[in-house]
Amino acid sequence: MIQSMTGYGKAVKVYKEKKINVEIKSLNSKQLDLSARIAPLYREKEMEIRQLVSKALERGKVDISIWIEKDASTDAIPINADLVENYYQQIKDISAKKGIPEPSDWFYTLLRMPDVTTRTEVEVLEEEEWINVRQAIQEALEKLIDFRSQEGAALQRKFTEKISNITALLAELEKYEKGRVEKIRNKITEGLKAIPEVEYDKNRLEQELIYYIEKLDISEEKQRLANHLKYFKETMEEGHSQGKKLGFIAQEMGREINTTGSKSNQAEMQNIVVKMKDELEQIKEQVLNAL
Repeated sequence: MIQSMTGYGKAVKVYKEKKINVEIKSLNSKQLDLSARIAPLYREKEMEIRQLVSKALERGKVDISIWIEKDASTDAIPINADLVENYYQQIKDISAKKGIPEPSDWFYTLLRMPDVTTRTEVEVLEEEEWINVRQAIQEALEKLIDFRSQEGAALQRKFTEKISNITALLAELEKYEKGRVEKIRNKITEGLKAIPEVEYDKNRLEQELIYYIEKLDISEEKQRLANHLKYFKETMEEGHSQGKKLGFIAQEMGREINTTGSKSNQAEMQNIVVKMKDELEQIKEQVLNAL
């Protein structure tokens, strides 16, 4: 069963007063193109995070975001009371010595002084917290892969429908192909009869007819196209990462359909070829999303 490259997964883990959020999105891309936005506390683990994602997701333009939400009551920046007291005393002393009036709004003045509300403690990533982060990443990846599988199933149904349509159109060609040889023969013979003074060698005419008809024969193209259609369906069942291979098969199908169109000298057959091209074009558009 194939997978789509389009996916989304999100996971949340609660550790102490923190809520750890992990969100992963993916779109189609020829290779793995990974972009990461990681909370400062976890940046030391960026290489390990990238390895986790790369191992799980083979292709696609992938964006991973990891951020922390904290309880507002615990995340408030503390006021340095000792420093406030020191500033207060210094201002009073200067005011007394220099005869400068004391501030009318002490709180406004003191809270604007340097480092009064600066966070001084340094956060250290604990092993237990990192374990929770890893679990959140794995959970988000699993959800994204489930999403890809669901999208892949929808793609596979679409491909199966289009392959069936092309197969049916290929069968339609046969009813026009059978009478084509006789039509070509009659057209040339009637044209020659319309010119009474022209003499021609019937044996040579027959040889030329055979040569001309062989050039218009599409038996090999039909057989190769039928094989490609069968191979496309088989490839979809081989595994989840078959997008590139399916794209190559679709290209080969296009070559056979184009050659069939160039050899089809009847309006009805050419109309069928146009319909086959339309079905194939829809496959080519969607196969770009297949993993």
